[in-house]
Amino acid sequence: MRLMSKAGELAGQVVVVTGAARGLGALLARQLAALGAELALVGLEPGELARISDDCGPRASWHEADVTDDVALAATAAAIRDHHGRVDVVVANAGIAIGGPFTHTPAASFTRVVEVNLLGSAATARAFLPALIASRGYLLQIASLAAMTPAPMMSAYCTSKAGVEAFAHCLRAEVAHLGVDVGVAYLSWTDSDMTRGAESNEVLRSGRERLPYPANRIYPAGPAVDALIRGIARRAPHVYGQRWLPPMQLVRGLWPAAVARVAARYQADMESRWLASGAEAEPVGAGGAADTASRRASRD
Repeated sequence: MRLMSKAGELAGQVVVVTGAARGLGALLARQLAALGAELALVGLEPGELARISDDCGPRASWHEADVTDDVALAATAAAIRDHHGRVDVVVANAGIAIGGPFTHTPAASFTRVVEVNLLGSAATARAFLPALIASRGYLLQIASLAAMTPAPMMSAYCTSKAGVEAFAHCLRAEVAHLGVDVGVAYLSWTDSDMTRGAESNEVLRSGRERLPYPANRIYPAGPAVDALIRGIARRAPHVYGQRWLPPMQLVRGLWPAAVARVAARYQADMESRWLASGAEAEPVGAGGAADTASRRASRD
C-alpha cells in the first residue's frame, strides 16, 4: 500500500495539527501517530485534546490555544518546540463555518469565520515559521473546494478559504529559499463534525444536494485523510482529498457563472425557508460550538 510505504519518511517527525480536537484534525493526528510521527495537538477543547493525545502515544502533547490569539499561539509554539525539540510539519487545520444568506448574517459572525480560518492560519504560520525554518520543514494549509468555487449561503466560508489559498501561495514563494515547503489541501464535502453540523440544517442540506455532481456528495473521511498524509510525506504543493478535484483547477474559472445560473432557480426559495426556520448564522457543529463557548468565556 502506497500510504504505508511513506511510514519511514514520517516516523520520528514532529507534526503540529491545529483544530485537532475533533473531526479531520483528530483523525489525521491518529493516523500520523500510527505511522510513527510525534504529534503536538492544538485546539480549544482540553478534554478532547487530552483524549486524542492519549491515542497518539506517550510522546504526543496537547495545547489549548485559540489560533486567533497571537500571544497565546506564540507561547504554544515555544512550548511545543521546548517539549519536542523541533517542529518538522505544521498542519493549519483549525476552522469554522456558518451558513445562511449574507444579507441576514450578523457582521460579527461573518468576521469570526474570516478571523479563525484566514487570520488564524496566518497567525499559525507566523508562530511556527521560526521552527520550520530551523528544520527546513513543511506547512500544509487546509483549504477547501470552497476556495475554487462559490457556494450560495456560505459566503463567509468561501471567502475565508479563498483567502487561505492565496495566503499559502504567497507564503510558498517567500519561504522557498529558506528550505520551507508550503502546501494547500483541497477537500470537498467530507464527513466531519463541521459537515454533520451543516447537514443538520435542512436548508443547508438541500443547498448542498443541489450543487452539480460530484460536488453534491459527502465523502468519507478516511480516504481524504490518507490523501493528506501522502501529501505531507511528499511535501506536496497541492493536496487533493478527493480524486476528482485536480481537474477542477483547470476549469475553476467556469464555476462561478455555472453556480450562479443554478442558484438563480432556487435561491429565493432557500432564503425564504431559511428565514421561516428561524435559523441563525452561528458556527456549525461541535467545533463551532467550542469556538462560540471559548469566545463567551473570554468575555466573562
